[in-house]
Amino acid sequence: MVVLRDINTVDALIDKVFSYNPEANADLLRRAYAYSNEVHFKQRRKGGNPYIEHPLAVAGILCEMKLDTNSIATGLLHDTVEDTETSVEDVRALFGEDIAFLVESLTKLSKMEFKTNEDAQAENFRRMFLAMAEDMRVILIKFADRLHNMRTLQYLSDTRREAIARETMDIYAPLANRLGIGWLKSEFEDLSFKFLIPETYGELERKVAKKREEHEGYLYEVIKIVEAHLRAASIPGKVYGRVKHFYGIYQKMQKQKIPFELVYDVIAMRIITDTQANCYAGLGLIHSLWTPVPGRFKDFIGAPKSNLYQSLHSTIIGPKGERIEFQIRTEEMDRIAEEGIAAHWKYKEKARGDQVDEKYFSWLREFVKSQKDAPDAREFLEAVKGNIVPVVVYVFTPEGDIVELPLDATPVDFAYSIHTEVGHQCTGAKVNRRIVPLRYKLQNGDTIEIITSHGHSPSRDWLKYVKTQRAKSRIKQWLKIEERKKGLALGVELLEKGLRKYSLSPSLAQSKDILEIAKPYRIKTHEDLFVAIGYGRLSVHKIINKLMPESEKTEADQVPVKKERKESEDSKGITIKGVDNIMFHRAKCCYPLPGEKVTGFVTRGRGVSIHTVNCPTLDTHTIDLDRLVDVEWAADDDATHTVKIQVFTVDKRGLLAEVSAVLSTNNVNINHIDASATHEKQALFNLILEIRNRQQLDEILKKLSQISGVIEIRRVQS
Repeated sequence: MVVLRDINTVDALIDKVFSYNPEANADLLRRAYAYSNEVHFKQRRKGGNPYIEHPLAVAGILCEMKLDTNSIATGLLHDTVEDTETSVEDVRALFGEDIAFLVESLTKLSKMEFKTNEDAQAENFRRMFLAMAEDMRVILIKFADRLHNMRTLQYLSDTRREAIARETMDIYAPLANRLGIGWLKSEFEDLSFKFLIPETYGELERKVAKKREEHEGYLYEVIKIVEAHLRAASIPGKVYGRVKHFYGIYQKMQKQKIPFELVYDVIAMRIITDTQANCYAGLGLIHSLWTPVPGRFKDFIGAPKSNLYQSLHSTIIGPKGERIEFQIRTEEMDRIAEEGIAAHWKYKEKARGDQVDEKYFSWLREFVKSQKDAPDAREFLEAVKGNIVPVVVYVFTPEGDIVELPLDATPVDFAYSIHTEVGHQCTGAKVNRRIVPLRYKLQNGDTIEIITSHGHSPSRDWLKYVKTQRAKSRIKQWLKIEERKKGLALGVELLEKGLRKYSLSPSLAQSKDILEIAKPYRIKTHEDLFVAIGYGRLSVHKIINKLMPESEKTEADQVPVKKERKESEDSKGITIKGVDNIMFHRAKCCYPLPGEKVTGFVTRGRGVSIHTVNCPTLDTHTIDLDRLVDVEWAADDDATHTVKIQVFTVDKRGLLAEVSAVLSTNNVNINHIDASATHEKQALFNLILEIRNRQQLDEILKKLSQISGVIEIRRVQS
């Protein structure tokens, strides 16, 4: 799809809309343009151009997608609420409910306060996906906005360019692919590639340009051969050729670890015919002309992708020994392949979403539903990334129905794709009639039968290997409910035991008085109180001390509550926000240091364990996020902390002495050290050091790396 880039007046925009929709409301578009121009009049973009050029360009991209008039008007108005004094109510009064909804859904979160940029990004995507589930036009307009921003990204700072390009590559490009918009996915990838790895992009661009004339001549030659044979076989069809987009070529270079000169299949051909039967006839003709490459045939007509993409793919050894990928499909298949979900909004002027094919985004609604109660926006964003990656396998139910799952999916993923209860009660699986472990990675063409047992429940271990977001969310939901039940029972037991110990009636546990005492801890119900006690967030002693009347307390009756926290060597310098008198310790899986971002996890009976925020033990797929607490390092901390490192060196005499000398010179105490020989004449030193903070550790690692013979240094965090 060739996207128009030079619409720079509202008249040109309206002419383009009339070219595919003669019934369009031109007055609405003129009013939207005039209003946007008025409120943005004094604003300039980073490149110095009038701001109105951006909304006009966004509307032009939407026009190329042939969207409805309201969508194009929204493109003109999409930044008015965010960047001017305009309110959503103003838009609603001037342009109606539908456009107001779209503008409000697209308004960014710049006026909201977040702790970090990562939190802002995550919450932005959460809201975008929720709006998408209600109206798919939201993401199409967002795509157009992002595309024009990417085309003008050179005017931003290096940091902003990299952040926006990374976000586009990680989220927008795969999402465009998931929604079947092939041209947009390719342009997102190429523009992101250009700004993320500019040197490599520039070099690849020069090499492709150098061979362009050669490629064009070759494509012309192959097209003529194919067209002649199609006519001879009475197969109607048009033949097109192109060089693959830059990022696609770069991916091949990376995957195969080869230079550009050795990437043979950079040329792609497309045959567009009239019927499905002629697609297969065309494939047979191509295979009769040239030798197909084994393992490089895919039938997406018989087994369409989840975004409804259909085509036959086959790579052949063409003239002069060149590899060529052929894509063969009908005109309708080609339209869907290029435009995807956008194809359903052509000529539509009705209420939002009434005629959109549900198959396109049933996955989206299911995903949003499964993540609706996700407690953390970052977890939601990670789930988004995991849910839109397009690498899939196709497997079969015993009845022969096709199920699409992510690469490396397991029988447990398959079970949850059938039904939540099938997943919960899964005890085993048969693949191609043979019993397999639940960890088995499904392969294309496998037929899976799930073995269930009534009353069986999910295992936490499943979270270590399931791949689908549906399975992860269902398992975590079940575990969370079970954890809460256990916490509730334990909390009731601990509180009633404490009440009896001080001669108070256990019935007080259910009284209104105890809820009044718990109010300062933001606890509103008895159940929340018991769970807080069971999870270790709230001390029974504190509750009982406040429950007992002062007149009835004696020195012997006083419930002992520690006034000062006793610091262990593992917890020096750590402060837990909003929590007093609770024991805690540094986790031995990651050994966090002052200067590193840390978080706390409420354990059963051992207080709070302190971890680095990226500690593998705190994988959000395997823990209860409700048990995480904010922690920070005290400003005056001068204690030392244990750190494990591994030093890989060449195996030669004197290196251990040099390592020890560097540590001694920098006043670093060595708690433990051992050395062992490895393969290929290398040595490994395991050291346990006493370090003050992250800055000192970085300095030590830098100095150790400068020793002649040191190959690699790793910090051990698990």
